[in-house]
Amino acid sequence: MIDTGELKQHAEELEQRSPGEILGWAADRYAPRLTFAASLGLEDCVLIDLIGRASLPIDIFTLDTGLLFPETYALKQQIEERYGVTLRAVKPADTVDQQAEREGPKLWERDPDRCCELRKMEPLRATLATYEAWITAIRRDQTPERANAPVVGWDGRFGLIKINPLVRWTLDEVKAYVRTHDVPYNPLHDRDYPSIGCLPCTSPVAPGEDPRSGRWRGREKTECGLHFEPLKLKT
Repeated sequence: MIDTGELKQHAEELEQRSPGEILGWAADRYAPRLTFAASLGLEDCVLIDLIGRASLPIDIFTLDTGLLFPETYALKQQIEERYGVTLRAVKPADTVDQQAEREGPKLWERDPDRCCELRKMEPLRATLATYEAWITAIRRDQTPERANAPVVGWDGRFGLIKINPLVRWTLDEVKAYVRTHDVPYNPLHDRDYPSIGCLPCTSPVAPGEDPRSGRWRGREKTECGLHFEPLKLKT
């Protein structure tokens, strides 16, 4: 049983702690049943740098949909070589071609929610089911759905504890850390891609546009489903 009072207390105690301190706390408390779902955005690269510098025993995986940008796959290899870590590639049950045979070609154009369910959500649920807690790189100022995310809380969507070390940081703070520590990052960020997902569903963002407007452009959809629902504690 999850002690909601204890989780709320941890969230309050960690609210003003640095991301590195939060990661250390998480590793001490939950490893080896602790994992980090890294999408390899700027924030993810910062957390991997912190994990690598402190040699924390935190499992790291990426959701490899088979539709990522070539730059994303290259970054994954660069990170593994830089920090001496393994980023496990969690893949869907079907390849892109197999999915086309079952669902029809280019499902992401016809039904992006269904495509995200098959290529992201199903593999994610299966992976998280084997852990007690997971780390993400979300920030409160990214989307309205993330605005109230605690540093640590109960993720009722997946049934485990969710830890968000960067939740208080701004994008400027993330960029400053990347510059200061020479953190490897996706070069697409320098080509007007502030948020990077699958290649067919991600486009450049013009000045003044919302940073996530390039995801599923022309649709109301702004989340793949990983962090769509607010975090809630079990009662």
